[in-house]
Amino acid sequence: MNDDGVRIGFTPAPLAPNVKLRLHEPPFGLGAIMEAMEAIMTRRSIRRYTGEQVSPELERKLLEAGMAAPSASNRQPWHFIVVRSRETLDRVPEFHRYSKMLREASLAVVVCGDNEVQTTDFWAQDCSAATENMLVAANALGLGAVWLGVHPNEETVRKTRELLGIPGHVTPLCIVSVGYPAEEKPPGDRYDESRVHREKW
Repeated sequence: MNDDGVRIGFTPAPLAPNVKLRLHEPPFGLGAIMEAMEAIMTRRSIRRYTGEQVSPELERKLLEAGMAAPSASNRQPWHFIVVRSRETLDRVPEFHRYSKMLREASLAVVVCGDNEVQTTDFWAQDCSAATENMLVAANALGLGAVWLGVHPNEETVRKTRELLGIPGHVTPLCIVSVGYPAEEKPPGDRYDESRVHREKW
C-alpha cells in the first residue's frame, strides 16, 4: 500500500483525467473512487462536453453501475442501448427537443424496460434506479451526464423505437447523454426541511 492508499503492483482501470478523488483500497478493479456521498451530493446535469471519447472501460463501469440497481422481485427488466454513432446521436434532437447536447456527447445510453420480464408498471421504477446509478457513477468517474426523459411521451417513445429498432414489448424510459465535461457546476444544496414529514403527513 502506498501513501495514497493504493495497493502497490495493482493496475487500476483508467479514470477521467479531470477527476478529483479520495483514494482508498481499490474495490472491483478501481484504484480510486470518489466517496459515495460525495458522488451523490456533487452530481449535476452536464450538457456540455469536450469531444474526448469515453473509453470502453469506463462505458463498462457505467453499465455495471446500472445493472447493480435494485428491481422489483429482482426481475432486472432493463436493457441498455449504447449509441456512439455520430449520425444516430445527431438524429435524436430532430424529435427530442431537450437533447441538443447529444451532438457533443461521446455516447448515449438508452435505458429500456422489458415489459415481458417485468409485467407491471414497476419496470419504470427499476429502470429509473438503474439510470440514477449510472448518473452517480459517471460523476464518480469524472464524466458528465444528463438524464433525458423519453417515457411516457408517446411520440418520443415511438420515434426512439423507430430510430433504434426497439421491439414493441420494450419501452425506452430515457436517454443518458455522456461525455467528458466542458462545464463545471457547483454542488447544489437541495435539502428542504418543509418536504420532510415525520410519522405522518
